[in-house]
Amino acid sequence: MKIANVEAFWLRCPIPKEKQHASDYGLLTNFDMTLVVITTDEGLQGFGEAKAAVGSSGVCASIVNCVENELKPLLVGKSVNNVTRLWEEMYNGTRDHYALSRGRKFPILGRRGLTVSAMSGIDTALWDLKGKMLGVPVLDLLGGACRDQMPAYASGGWADVNNIGAQLKGYVDKGFRGVKMRVGVMDDSVQKSIDRVKAARAVLEPDIKLMVDAHGTYSVPEAKQFCRGVEDCNVYWFEEPISPDNKQGTAEVRASTCIPIAAGESEYTSFDIHDLLQIRAVDVIQPDAAIIGGISEAMRAGHLACAHQVELAPHCWGSAFSFMAGLTVAFASPSATIIEFSLGGNPMMYDLVKEKITVTNGSIAAPTAPGLGMTPDWDFVREFKQGV
Repeated sequence: MKIANVEAFWLRCPIPKEKQHASDYGLLTNFDMTLVVITTDEGLQGFGEAKAAVGSSGVCASIVNCVENELKPLLVGKSVNNVTRLWEEMYNGTRDHYALSRGRKFPILGRRGLTVSAMSGIDTALWDLKGKMLGVPVLDLLGGACRDQMPAYASGGWADVNNIGAQLKGYVDKGFRGVKMRVGVMDDSVQKSIDRVKAARAVLEPDIKLMVDAHGTYSVPEAKQFCRGVEDCNVYWFEEPISPDNKQGTAEVRASTCIPIAAGESEYTSFDIHDLLQIRAVDVIQPDAAIIGGISEAMRAGHLACAHQVELAPHCWGSAFSFMAGLTVAFASPSATIIEFSLGGNPMMYDLVKEKITVTNGSIAAPTAPGLGMTPDWDFVREFKQGV
C-alpha cells in the first residue's frame, strides 16, 4: 500500500466562555491544532497531530506549509510499511542515503523546531495507517501493553488561593487520584504560588498525587525558593520549573530539592531528552508526540527513560490524536505509570472526533481499536479550518 496524498489542516475552535481559563499565556479563548491526513492509493487514511505551541493556542500556518510543500514530495509514492525509514528520510533530507548506509544522522537544518513538529503529525498518521492496515492497535505494533489500565491525573488547577482547594477536590470527586495545578509567574510572586499549593494540599487527602507546573516561568532562584516553600506538601513532581533553554539551570534546581523535577514537553527529538538526562536535570520526562517527532521519537524517549530509570509521563495537552499517541506510548513503556488528562476547555479533545475518550474511576483502559482508534468529524474540520 503506497502513499497517495498528504494533507494538513490548521483548525482553530473557540473555547466556550464558561470553560475558558487564564494563565501566564493569558486568557485562552481558542484551541488550535494541525490535523495531518495521509491517504493511500487504496483510500485508507491515517491521522496525526502536529503542534505549533505547547499550550492551547498557536498559529499553525507554517506547519501546514511544511507538511504540504516540503515533506509531502518526499513521501508520495512510498510504501506506508516502512515508518522508521520514512522518518529518517524526512530528518536527513537529501543525505538520507548517507544516514541509512552509515547508521548515523545527517540532519537537515530543520532538525529542531516546526519542521520536527510537522514530522510528528506525519509519523503519527503513518503509525495510525499501519495499524489500520493490519487491523491492530498501534499499541500492538509497539510491543503491546505493559499494563491493562493506567491511572490518569486531572490537568487543570488555575484557581486562586481561596478556590484552588475546591477546584482540585472537584477533580478528585470525579474519580481522579492525581491532580495538577499551575503555578509560576501567573501568581505574581513565589509566595503566592506557595500559598496556593499549601491551600490545595490542605484540602486533598495525603494519598492524592499533587503535581505543580510552572510552565517554565521561574528563574533558578525563584524555583529554588518555591521548592523550599512546598517541600512539606508531598508534591509528586514539579514540572517545567524554568525555561527549557536553561537545561543546566534545571539541573541546578533538581540538585537543590527532593521534589522530583519533570520536563521535556517542548523538546525536539530524543537527542534533546538525552541532553536533559546526561546532566541529571530530570526525574520525569514528558515528550509530546505532536512536537518531539511523533510516536517513533516518543518511543525512543521512553527507551531512554527506561535506561536511566526515570519516569515517563507523556505530555497530552492537545487533540484526541496526540492524546491517543501519548497514551499508546505510555502503555507500551515500562517507565510510564500515569497519564495526563486535560480538564481545561478543549474542543479538540472532545468535539473533533466521533469517538469518546473515557476515564473510569480515574483510570483509562489500554487501546484496542485498529490504529489509534480515532475518526475525525469532517463537519467539525470544515467548520473550523483556517485559511493558510
